[in-house]
Amino acid sequence: MAEVQPPLQPQPQPNRPIASLVAAIVAIIAALVIAKIGYDKYSEKYVVERRDDGVAVDRIVRATFTGASALKVGSLSGTVQSTASDVRGFGMLSSDKVVKAPFSVDYFVDMARMGGADYRWDQQARVLTILAPDVTVGAPNVDESATSVSETRGLYVTRAAAEALARQVSIGARRTAEVEARKPERIAAARENARRALAKLLGAPLEAAGVGNVRVAIVFPFERSGTTERWDASRSPQEILANAQ
Repeated sequence: MAEVQPPLQPQPQPNRPIASLVAAIVAIIAALVIAKIGYDKYSEKYVVERRDDGVAVDRIVRATFTGASALKVGSLSGTVQSTASDVRGFGMLSSDKVVKAPFSVDYFVDMARMGGADYRWDQQARVLTILAPDVTVGAPNVDESATSVSETRGLYVTRAAAEALARQVSIGARRTAEVEARKPERIAAARENARRALAKLLGAPLEAAGVGNVRVAIVFPFERSGTTERWDASRSPQEILANAQ
């Protein structure tokens, strides 16, 4: 006689309407957050802050403090000339602009990239060698508020053309200053000054501790290949200082 199987019990089904509702709520919240971030960025860049009477006001729109551990080791300064041209009205309205303004570019060494393994002590030669990161070039600073020359030529310079010319000369001045700052001879001068600054900074603890006859040597990354010198890299700078007597 065939065995009678009990009827199958229905399996509980997930509550799909509730799951769909939760997913929709999450999607709406994400969309609102993205929209808020986008609106804040748009307001920061393009919305003009005004008083109740409609007059625009001077104010800080956004300010962020960022910590830094870079040591300034040099600065290049001078005067930069920048030019720009603009053509509109089917070639009938041409204009150009030239400015001369003071500029400066700073050079840095990022001390935060240095760790204990970058300090090498040669007990026999009494040389503390520092494996320093290379010099980096900062962003050019062009003071357009102190221009010595600012000439705009053209039969009729529209407002849009004037804005385009001003933007072009600003970009051109920064680009020209950066090219000058990155020339090999400028980088070489910054490196040599960095050697002196780092040797003085890192040699000060030795002098303060009364440790004499110690030379501090600064070695940049491009100088390290093929070296045959042997260093004790097993000790921290504190241990080197304690045992340099």
